[in-house]
Amino acid sequence: MKNVKLDIHAKLMKKYKQVPEWWFYILLVGSIVLSLMMSFVYKKEVQLPWWGMLLAFALAWIVTLPIGVIQATTNQQPGYDIIAQFIIGYILPGKPIANLLFKIYGRISTIHALSFLSDLKLGHYMKIPPRCMYTAQLVGTVVAGIVNLGVAWWMLDDIDNICDVEGNHPDSPWTCPKYRVTFDASVIWGLIGPRRLFGPGGMYRNLVWLFLIGAFLPVPVWVLSKIFPEKKWIPLINIPVISYGFAGMPPATPTNIASWLITGTIFNYFVFKYHKRWWQKYNYVLSAALDAGTAFMGVLLFFALQNEGHNLKWWGTEVDHCPLATCPTAPGISVDGCPVFK
Repeated sequence: MKNVKLDIHAKLMKKYKQVPEWWFYILLVGSIVLSLMMSFVYKKEVQLPWWGMLLAFALAWIVTLPIGVIQATTNQQPGYDIIAQFIIGYILPGKPIANLLFKIYGRISTIHALSFLSDLKLGHYMKIPPRCMYTAQLVGTVVAGIVNLGVAWWMLDDIDNICDVEGNHPDSPWTCPKYRVTFDASVIWGLIGPRRLFGPGGMYRNLVWLFLIGAFLPVPVWVLSKIFPEKKWIPLINIPVISYGFAGMPPATPTNIASWLITGTIFNYFVFKYHKRWWQKYNYVLSAALDAGTAFMGVLLFFALQNEGHNLKWWGTEVDHCPLATCPTAPGISVDGCPVFK
């Protein structure tokens, strides 16, 4: 590393003291020890034994680098939630809490590691001293954890019928689609178990072949790029990114997908192609503004209207205008307001 040529950012950052590696080791060891203590002290509640916790950390250690490469290349972070739940579902069937914890400790460890690196990269470009950046990240993590837990408790205690689809107003924003998908996944992979659903004789046993198909899908793209080197668009086909696009569909609605697709196509294709200077200056500012504006209006509408018992009802709040979208399609299942398939 002594002979590596430093760019201007690295040269300027050499003026600051670097973060000692043992600072990171203390955090790592401390986090692992606390997690293992939870497995021993609350063994019955968490259902995940100590070796399962270590397996989750090992899985996160293995996949963080390849996922980081994909994120650095495409700005997309594919998850491996299903693989993690599939593994622990086979090892510990009938334990939904253990399944959920294994996914959290495996997947979320990777998310936070890459988020930590992203923040450090921002600090590197903005010339923020590494030790100040480390301290800010550590304090921010502690504060965010306390605030998130406090807000969650407040919402569960004060918001009636939160996450209850049947007990809420049809236009209520508190249906929690993402967390209902998380709950359903813990039931499918943990309580029922992948062996009964995807094993020999299972109803969805043929779906397991998609793991093998997905592993080999990048090969044809690579072969075609070698056969037709003049086709510059072929190497741009990224199978992990395309596959990751489907991962957000279960908790979403057609409205979410259509809005994302239309907005992305307009600004990242047409505006990028025909108004590149505007795109370079305003595209990501607009992206941040759309996110911040949506979050701000959500908070404003809740405290100004919904918290006072007022609900806005118009065609824009009808989600996908398909009342049967959430109806089951499996034969013989009866749900109020839904047709029964034979």
